[in-house]
Amino acid sequence: MTTVRREAFGRMPPEQGGGEVEKFVLQSDSVRVEILSFGCIITTLETKDRDGQFSDVVLGFDTLEGYTRKHPFFGAVVGRVANRIGKGKFSLEGKEYQLFLNNGPNSLHGGAKGFDKVLWSPQVLPNGVCFSRLSPDGEEGYPGDLKVWVTYTLSGRELAINYRAQTSKTTPISLTNHAYFNLAGQGSRDVYDHEISIEADSYLPVDDTQIPTGEVAAVQGTAFDLRQPVQLGKHLQKFHLNGFDHNFCLHRGQDRRLVARVFHPPTGRTMEVHTTQPGIQFYTGNNLDGSLKGKGAATYPKHSAFCLETQNWPDAVNKPHFPNVLLHPGEEYNHTTWLVFSTA
Repeated sequence: MTTVRREAFGRMPPEQGGGEVEKFVLQSDSVRVEILSFGCIITTLETKDRDGQFSDVVLGFDTLEGYTRKHPFFGAVVGRVANRIGKGKFSLEGKEYQLFLNNGPNSLHGGAKGFDKVLWSPQVLPNGVCFSRLSPDGEEGYPGDLKVWVTYTLSGRELAINYRAQTSKTTPISLTNHAYFNLAGQGSRDVYDHEISIEADSYLPVDDTQIPTGEVAAVQGTAFDLRQPVQLGKHLQKFHLNGFDHNFCLHRGQDRRLVARVFHPPTGRTMEVHTTQPGIQFYTGNNLDGSLKGKGAATYPKHSAFCLETQNWPDAVNKPHFPNVLLHPGEEYNHTTWLVFSTA
């Protein structure tokens, strides 16, 4: 049985258009999640440890102000295209499009004002909430009026996030949620004691601006072979890695499949990621630097969280051999990701 509650969370600053921001609280016996109508942001996600104690396992802020200022996309839905587009450029049907550059020479997570920085219209469901908006033709440089629906539903230990979209003109689209997790509880120092596995035989090597080179490389015999669980801290040391910020190429298919699992031995908390998407970006919070004051005055140093962002492959709009990232009029974009929490 899931209960859904809505409450006021704050008002957008006048320079950002004003408007009421609501918070939706979804609660089952084993998971409690709070989501905002601003950016579809997951602000809180509480799950039990093996002793039945609840802890909040996502990074974020106590107030709306934290989210309206610059922050690293904590908990937000990002789009129209998640991840990076090289030089912020692509050509479509004979026309070249130039996007805003907000990540060195590249465009990241939708540009200057992506889906994470706008108010969505909420509709309460029996076991969740559906947010919708129209991204107008030309928003952030993208073609087509894009109608988008993001639906969060909670059943028992499982949080499902469904993304749907329809467009009036051919457009690239790739949506994801950018929650930062620490299964020890948000505010814990690092994620080195977490054990992770990712069901991927290949990954995408990147250039020094984090754009895929175009090669689809086998993980076998490399630091990217996470098919068997590794303890994160030891693994980073062993391979002298600064951290991960890479796309792992998932087995293709439209059906739901288990793609990643994270286990935290001290608390017994386990998170599984299931998805219909072709890729998952594994990011270890390499750019966190302790400068942000988070929930309960926690600071978030480097490697104090991980992200598992299910999505299309980065820069797919410029790489014809990558999975198709284009949505055409008359088609529907429809992907779902499921986060399943348990204890071991």
